[in-house]
Amino acid sequence: MMAVVMAMTCVMVARADEPAFKVDTITTPEGVSAEVGGLDITPSGKVAICLHDGQVWVYDPASGKWTQFAEGLHDPLGLYAKADDELVIMQRPELTRLRDTDRDGAADVFETITDDFGMTGNYHEFAFGPAVDKDGNYFISLNCASSGAGVRYEKRGEFHPDWHDGRMYSCVPWRGWVLKVSPDGAITPWAYGFRSPDGIGFDSAGNLFITDNQGDWLGSSKLFLVKRGAFHGHPASLVWSEGFTGKPLERSAKELDAMRRRATVIFPHGTMANSPTQMLEIPANFGVFGGQLLVGEMNTARLLRVMLDEVDGQTQGACVVLLDNGGLAKGDHRFAFDADGTLWIGMTTRGYWVGDNGLKRVKFTGNTPLDVQAMKLTRDGFKLTFTKPLDEKTATAEHFAFECYRYAYHEKYGSPQMDKQTVTVKKLTLSDDHRTAMVTLDPMKAGFVYELQLKDVRGATGESVMNPIVCYTLNKLRNE
Repeated sequence: MMAVVMAMTCVMVARADEPAFKVDTITTPEGVSAEVGGLDITPSGKVAICLHDGQVWVYDPASGKWTQFAEGLHDPLGLYAKADDELVIMQRPELTRLRDTDRDGAADVFETITDDFGMTGNYHEFAFGPAVDKDGNYFISLNCASSGAGVRYEKRGEFHPDWHDGRMYSCVPWRGWVLKVSPDGAITPWAYGFRSPDGIGFDSAGNLFITDNQGDWLGSSKLFLVKRGAFHGHPASLVWSEGFTGKPLERSAKELDAMRRRATVIFPHGTMANSPTQMLEIPANFGVFGGQLLVGEMNTARLLRVMLDEVDGQTQGACVVLLDNGGLAKGDHRFAFDADGTLWIGMTTRGYWVGDNGLKRVKFTGNTPLDVQAMKLTRDGFKLTFTKPLDEKTATAEHFAFECYRYAYHEKYGSPQMDKQTVTVKKLTLSDDHRTAMVTLDPMKAGFVYELQLKDVRGATGESVMNPIVCYTLNKLRNE
């Protein structure tokens, strides 16, 4: 079946006082519940989306037309547009290739790439991806099951009912894992220790990143630079790792803590993100933040930006808001940039959550906001680079307020901010061009989030900083 409908757009300005971004709302097909699970740009520049109810639609920005490409899929939560006539979609039970062989605009061939992972029927066993590497391999991430519901009578894969342990659990293969899937469907277990890894993607350097949501064993939501064979913190998936014996919760938090890989960036709960979604790299034609990472957020009408920092061989970094409200809506779930640098956003309520449905388009207007452009760790503080020169009267230690805190690694759901303290700005030096501030702090210690609030810091022309809160995850101190 092929359906074609027209779409109208409603233009909104992101911020009337600092219009760095323009947000358009795209009208979706009438009668369709546009809960977007996956989104990508086809080679010809069209926008392909898959919806939670199993439909797949393609939008042509040039004509404003929607075309239905497929229907009948099972809770698809990711889409890769390999060609205009070939989409790869992550359904709950399998990774599927959809092809339009007769070129009528609708898929007529559905091929299973892989279904080589377990399912119990638990409602929380979502499946995400695919992210695609330079060799054409697919990477998918699998949710753990939740103790908030049981399992079904019919299951798939090796089943261990005694591993139904803890709030989140993995009693069929590869729950809580990232899998590499070759183009011919062969799987390679890649990394583990994930709870709800909704966002999976590569940057232009080939680094694989994942976002994971706050919950048991995650004091706050996180972004991980994924390392092959590494344990990333949530213990449920340990049962499928080579050589592991017993049950994960038989291990102490101290022992598990020593085993885990630290998050690259922590998103402070309530301050930055409560439910981060997809990440992707910002292109050079989307303003001055090219090369940094964009991350979505379910619970707030917000886009985040991640500024990475390499410290003695370890990647860590800071997060800051890219855009708040300004025409956005909640439920910002899936993203793609087109060749012109336009950002496309697919939204979802996930049936019962706090988000919205639909499709939005965000364009950089060319008006660069005053914001923190980079945050780099030094031996005794931070080097902060701004997008524009600062007013030297407000670029003083009194206007740069730091505090630090940490989150507990424990079985409980989430964590308060612990060991919180004010950090003294001992010295602030402004560069000759007034764009870089070198701050010396006391104390400086690893294992803490350093939160900076810029209090009435202004640019040389009097404008305010667009996003004045920045949070740096300090896993490792700089020795050089």
